[in-house]
Amino acid sequence: MEQKCTDKRIKEETKAILEIYTQEKDNLITILNDIQEKYGYIPKQAQLEISEYLSIPMAEIYGVITFYSRFTLAPKGKYNISICLGTACYVKGSQKLLDRAKERLQIEPGEVTPDGKFSIDDVRCVGACGLAPVFMVNDEVYGNATVKQLDTIIDQYMDQ
Repeated sequence: MEQKCTDKRIKEETKAILEIYTQEKDNLITILNDIQEKYGYIPKQAQLEISEYLSIPMAEIYGVITFYSRFTLAPKGKYNISICLGTACYVKGSQKLLDRAKERLQIEPGEVTPDGKFSIDDVRCVGACGLAPVFMVNDEVYGNATVKQLDTIIDQYMDQ
């Protein structure tokens, strides 16, 4: 997953991905998934190429990207910390987890640390309500989470 690429390179790499698919609108989500996997987000240049290839307006592509939590418009850190603020997690104190992550990393949700190592997201539900409160680092789920546990996990990833 590469985060910094030139528009020319993104254009070429996106065209290579698009060649795999027919020019049917039904392929949009699969194509977006491939782009997300490649870059860790959906670059604007890739959106432009997809729009042209599938004859879909940019606004519609933007709508799909922002509707599905899987997709993002901005690069994420190497370690993306997602803190669930869904009802079960919130009631059990997940706001304290978010506040601590922001304090430790000196960034807000949606931002990336200057070194590119960490990013924070606040999410509405990760589907682990029975383990509330929950946070994730990339795809690793941490349930019945405490601020102390969050600190320990952040420390572990800082050392990597």
